[in-house]
Amino acid sequence: MSFSQQVKKEIMSRDLPRGCCAVAAAYAVACFGRYFDAKGIVLHTELSAVAHYCKKVLARAGIEARITEKGKEGTSLYELSVKDGEQVRRMLKLFGHSGEETALRLIGRNFCCDRCVAAFTATAFLCCGTMTNPEREYNLEFLSNRFHLLKDFDALLCAQGFSPKRTQRKGTNVLYFKASGQIEDILTYMGASNATLELINLKVYKDFRNKANRITNCETANIEKTVNANQNTLRAIAFLREHGALDALPEALREAAALRTEYPDISLKELSEKFDPPLSKSGLSHRLKKLEQTARRLREREANA
Repeated sequence: MSFSQQVKKEIMSRDLPRGCCAVAAAYAVACFGRYFDAKGIVLHTELSAVAHYCKKVLARAGIEARITEKGKEGTSLYELSVKDGEQVRRMLKLFGHSGEETALRLIGRNFCCDRCVAAFTATAFLCCGTMTNPEREYNLEFLSNRFHLLKDFDALLCAQGFSPKRTQRKGTNVLYFKASGQIEDILTYMGASNATLELINLKVYKDFRNKANRITNCETANIEKTVNANQNTLRAIAFLREHGALDALPEALREAAALRTEYPDISLKELSEKFDPPLSKSGLSHRLKKLEQTARRLREREANA
């Protein structure tokens, strides 16, 4: 089951809206179906549960709908429709529409309280909404081929404190949320609080994982830096030994060379603690740099000889 389907399942698990909120929810079924005009409404969905939920919502508002299963084997499509003349007239009167509108617009009288807007939004998501798996990206959308309807829906949500954005994709109008915080808020608003908690937990996990990756990358970089530094020093010591120059160096440098050769992989701090008495990290660094400088000067003299 996709994350989008999980959200829809959670919305449908709640009690059906009542009173004015039932009318608002039924209004969403009409607005976000394929058709809504003087001939009635038609809603297509791939989810049987959504079709039956919307049928119950319409019934709560006093409108009788039918469900027909269509599609080929393995690709079932469920059509919810209101086509009976008497039912269509009752529906149009209830919602305040003539059925002859050239551009469908939301009518404010269908929202009598703030809960009406929430019921409308939740049912709209069932009819035309989708959400990407948040493990990949944060994206929640409402899709419609009706430009003015989606524009009005945008304004309706903005009045409730949300900040959706609109675009067009392949001729379809899209109202969407990309910010995870806004998606959490709209999920909770629609009654999908469990999905909200799952999203929050996923965000915490992602933040922890990213932090762990940053720490690991930093540690890996430090290890590589230490290994490269150690290799440079070891090559310098080997060069000095091969050319008989190591024994001529001061005792402090010979001791540093001997310990670095004995412990080639440990860090500068760990190596400084091997001295008796222990040497400061900066003091040891100075000695090792002197070894490298001495080897470099010897190479230059040989090259110029």
